[in-house]
Amino acid sequence: MDKELKEIFDSGAFEGRITFDEPLSAHTSLRIGGPVDIMAFPEDPLSVKRVLEVVEKEGFPFFVLGAGTNLLVADGRIEGIALSLEALRSIEPTRESNDRHAVLFAGSGVPLAMLVNLARKNGYTGLEALTGIPGTVGGAVLMNAGSFGSEMKDLIVSVAVMNGQGEIEILDKESMNFSYRSANLPAGSIVLSANIKLGKDNPDEVDRRTKEFLRRKKTTQPLGEMSAGCVFKNPEGDSAGRLIEDARCKGMRIGDVEVSPLHANYFINKGGATCSHFLELMDVVRARVKEGCGIDLEPEVKIVGRN
Repeated sequence: MDKELKEIFDSGAFEGRITFDEPLSAHTSLRIGGPVDIMAFPEDPLSVKRVLEVVEKEGFPFFVLGAGTNLLVADGRIEGIALSLEALRSIEPTRESNDRHAVLFAGSGVPLAMLVNLARKNGYTGLEALTGIPGTVGGAVLMNAGSFGSEMKDLIVSVAVMNGQGEIEILDKESMNFSYRSANLPAGSIVLSANIKLGKDNPDEVDRRTKEFLRRKKTTQPLGEMSAGCVFKNPEGDSAGRLIEDARCKGMRIGDVEVSPLHANYFINKGGATCSHFLELMDVVRARVKEGCGIDLEPEVKIVGRN
């Protein structure tokens, strides 16, 4: 069957790798997740389109994995195709760059840390507060990633997306409806790239600000631990971490999943965590917060193949 499926991909315009029974625990920041039937690593937009053609023809379920940094994957087998855009890593200035600002083209698979580091070294300002956020440019756009009052929407000029029919559309910032932790893209959209506008400043000053933001994050967030980032969205005007701490959930543990003693909205894999234990801890924490203050926390982490 694996050979037959590989021939299906090879029969069209596909460049990249195809693997079978790929353990998703190796591709998520939580190191949790069972094997997926098929994992595709296309190297260009035409190959992404080929994956969508196979999905449509064969009726496979599919999802975009990204860097797996805000993803919780079920312990059992995951049906269908996981699509990784890690090969789409181009970063280059566009013709709109000048002496006052730079507009950078960044592929969806570019690690956000790589983009922040490039900006730091070249004196591009605007990304400093996003240092320490894991994941890729595509995921950062899709989730409207933010920190210290700065969000991706503040930097976006335009985004290239592919719809479920394999058609590419360029969306300018004005046509996108960014909101808290969401770009509100049309359903089924796959982010291929983004044009990002950054100011220009003294590289030493950009470096200093970036390092200061990272220092502050390290004192309040478990950046070196296995986590999926924030588990719950912040309710309007409040902090999920504060609510969880007030509900006396800090340090709570089920199996090898622990509510971080440093930041209560981070759940940590202490070594042998499972998805089922993670979900169980989420349910307990939500119930305690609901009982304590009447607020029903909404998950920020995306769940695939829920048990």
